[in-house]
Amino acid sequence: MSTQAQTDHPIHELIAKRWSPYAFSERTVSTADLQSLFEAARWAPSSYNEQPWRFLVATRGETAEFDRLLSCLVEPNRIWARNAAALVLTIASRAFERNGKPNAAAVHDIGLASATLTLEATARGMVVHQMIGIEPERARSLYEIPPRCDAITALAIGYFDPGDRVPEALRKRDAGPRHRKPMRAFVFSTKFGEPADFA
Repeated sequence: MSTQAQTDHPIHELIAKRWSPYAFSERTVSTADLQSLFEAARWAPSSYNEQPWRFLVATRGETAEFDRLLSCLVEPNRIWARNAAALVLTIASRAFERNGKPNAAAVHDIGLASATLTLEATARGMVVHQMIGIEPERARSLYEIPPRCDAITALAIGYFDPGDRVPEALRKRDAGPRHRKPMRAFVFSTKFGEPADFA
């Protein structure tokens, strides 16, 4: 199965190889690899270098903690994410530490940190599946997340396994072609909705 993106223009191989399967193997992720993934997230850009990201992490080997974090996902995501080697809950700190004012870029910056983590994982032969399907208030209660912070997404991290550990419908999605909107649908010039000349 080829999972590499068929791009319209040349891009870095890591970006073309990155994808988000549902099927994970039983292989564990080493502590050293986890450290490198979060080191990559640490060096993501952020507004005023605020670094508003926080991460809650549980590995499958920590059964009780893994199950607790898994319970913060919506039920359809629990079905397949239970096979990941590690689960991560991303949390945005919504106020600047420097002055207490609202940080409108916090969620954007969580995305940047998650992206750098994901590219590091791809470089190490791993896959990361990001999901919005979480239960934020359950996470707040279970993990005592403070009022100025919000759970935003979850990440399932591990190694791809094309086997039968997920329902057939998800296996078909993993095996299917990858699609993206054409550049003209989102790169504009002169006014919103008018494709740029190069798009």
